[in-house]
Amino acid sequence: MNNKNEFFNKWIKISLVNFLVVALAGVLLRYKINFPLSGINYKFLLHAHSHFAFAGWITQVLMTLIVRYLYEQSQSVNFIRYKKIFLANFITAYGMLFSFPFQGYALFSIIFSTLSVFVSYFFIAAVWKDLKQVMNHGYSKAWFKASLLLYAISSLGPFFLAYLMANKISGQELYFGAVYFFLHFQYNGWFLFACLGLFFHYLQKAGFVNTAMYSRKIFWILFITCFPAYFLSTMWMQLPVVLRSIATIAAIVQLISLVYFFGLFTNAKKLLKSKLSSVPASLWLMVLIAFVIKLLLQCLSTIPSLSQYAFGFRPVVIGYLHLSFLGIITFFILGYINQYLFLFL
Repeated sequence: MNNKNEFFNKWIKISLVNFLVVALAGVLLRYKINFPLSGINYKFLLHAHSHFAFAGWITQVLMTLIVRYLYEQSQSVNFIRYKKIFLANFITAYGMLFSFPFQGYALFSIIFSTLSVFVSYFFIAAVWKDLKQVMNHGYSKAWFKASLLLYAISSLGPFFLAYLMANKISGQELYFGAVYFFLHFQYNGWFLFACLGLFFHYLQKAGFVNTAMYSRKIFWILFITCFPAYFLSTMWMQLPVVLRSIATIAAIVQLISLVYFFGLFTNAKKLLKSKLSSVPASLWLMVLIAFVIKLLLQCLSTIPSLSQYAFGFRPVVIGYLHLSFLGIITFFILGYINQYLFLFL
């Protein structure tokens, strides 16, 4: 068991180092806005920052934590296979980090980006197979299977983008539609569902008796609405009234999940107070606040006048993405690492 813990600790530490690299690249981007840095292309560095944040930090650490969950639930985990997948993801992530700043979207960056997608397919297939041996305690298994499905769906965005570029098909709506498709099913699919799977597993492990009930209700609300909610990212287009209406309904229905989240935290308040230390408690409180703000902003974006402002003003888009990436996903993961791994290992 100690050797296996060392395996997971190693990859968690690697992921945290990658997070530091993401943060340093972010600082450099902000510096570049105000001060000249000769030889550094801002747009190219931005691509490196975003691709490495997705693959090198969030995906790397979620892969590690999900395999840790599999090992905890079923001891028959093929560590050699997952070590190869982790290493392949690590190499492709750093390949993108070092190729994008020098050439933007060109030969080597496209090669590493494409390889990263294929690595994700190997991971999805391996975990899906291993999940068959796992009992669905706390309904966590459903969250992980959905996260893998949405992870695979998100890859359709880059492939469609590559198709547009290869065939020299121009059009802002098609281009940004493909980009937002990828972002939506990463942020609101793969990232969010994997984190919630880990969260409900923690609650079940900590002894919250109503975990499965709340987990199941929240799961179906977010999973069903995840698909039509994609159109919330395209409200700036001239969408048909039907699609705008579907997107609006999805945004409103997702608000219902807050009722169950608040009910969950109210019922689990004493348990969480006794189990959570101060750092993860503070981080997870900020996650809940950020999640509430995110859902409210989604609803506001369905108002035509506000949607034009939100999607037409780039800082608003960047702020919203970072709200999800840092305020929800990253804060949750840092709290989970701090709390769960130290509590049960």
